[in-house]
Amino acid sequence: MWNERQREDEKDDEEDEEYDAQRRRNTTQLMAEAVSWLATNPLHQQPQWGGSVPGRATRHRSREVANEKLLNDYFVANPVYPAETFRRRYRMRREVFLRMLEHVQTADPYFRQSQDCAGRLGFSPHQKLTCALRMLATACSADSLDESFLMPESTAIENLSRFCHTIVTIYQERYLRAPTTEDLDKILQRAERRGFLGMIGSLDCMHWQWKNCPVGWQGNFSGKSKKPTIVLEAVAGPDTWIWHAFFGIPGAQNDITVLGRSPLFDAVTADEAPELNYYVNGTPYEFGYYLVDGIYPKWVTLVQSIKHPENDAEVYFSTKQEAYRKDVERAFGILQARFAIIRQPVRGWEQRESLSTIMLACIILHNMIVEDERDDYYNGESDDDDPNPNRSRRARARIYDGPNLPRNPRTGHITMTEYIRC
Repeated sequence: MWNERQREDEKDDEEDEEYDAQRRRNTTQLMAEAVSWLATNPLHQQPQWGGSVPGRATRHRSREVANEKLLNDYFVANPVYPAETFRRRYRMRREVFLRMLEHVQTADPYFRQSQDCAGRLGFSPHQKLTCALRMLATACSADSLDESFLMPESTAIENLSRFCHTIVTIYQERYLRAPTTEDLDKILQRAERRGFLGMIGSLDCMHWQWKNCPVGWQGNFSGKSKKPTIVLEAVAGPDTWIWHAFFGIPGAQNDITVLGRSPLFDAVTADEAPELNYYVNGTPYEFGYYLVDGIYPKWVTLVQSIKHPENDAEVYFSTKQEAYRKDVERAFGILQARFAIIRQPVRGWEQRESLSTIMLACIILHNMIVEDERDDYYNGESDDDDPNPNRSRRARARIYDGPNLPRNPRTGHITMTEYIRC
């Protein structure tokens, strides 16, 4: 009986093997027939980008005409609009734009002019950079560029994203760097003339409202304004160059918690910060410091104003500290005036990739403009204590101070109403 059962098991195994072999042969034959059918009857699959979609209206945009008009308006030998208009609309001089245009094309082939699947030339590099800068400078919608530059909405959004990413990739090491030894010497010399030995900038935070913040995140990003915001921590010098930018902390955090997550003092904690040798009231110091407002902790690297000064010396110090601390506030104001996209509530959805790249790109462009136009300032100076009106805003304001104009009893200054009446 045992032998018969063994023979039956062996017979069942042979039948199973034959069945598996037949199934493999059938599968192979079906695959061969499918490949043969696909070779003679290719699938007409619609590509993701390009081509026409049945039932969809096609807009024949004359982008070549728009490109020719743009070149005639701004980039030919005798353009329609002068250099002043170019500077106002592009936020930078033509030479800076052309240099950036060359660098961007070299770094990313997307900005080179190419042909589409129909053989037509695509948008030129001038059109792509112009549309991106218009969206940053004026905060216009992507759809509005279709009317003026004949660039579709989806293309304009993609173009802005690629432009900001390329700007950050190319210029981050140069325009978002820490001060070099030469830069530090200039900053310290200016600080010494101001009376603040060892001061290397002013520190503060700015909030950027996030309109399309996801509902689940609004609690973490809503602070005292009751609206979702994202925090930018920055350090600026007297010429409004932004030396440090840390962006992405939820708006519910205050300046102290932002500072705790910021890499601002990483070099100090790693013992890699440049050593400075200066004396204040006979006490030696080795590290520079930043001017801050009253919310920051009382560290040796953060100098605050005196909340309740008790003598003339403390009043004088508080006045100067509060005045020079406004360098970073002026930088925030100029940055928002140049690029309205960060002055208005942001409409993006992705925080880390999109919004951070836009903010850093605007700061880099701002520093590029400061570097280009810094020589047009009075040697980078604007000292309110100087009697020369060409160097001091306060001295220029005194020109309008008539001897008989009434003054504000609290501040001692002439009110803006009296200035207008003059």
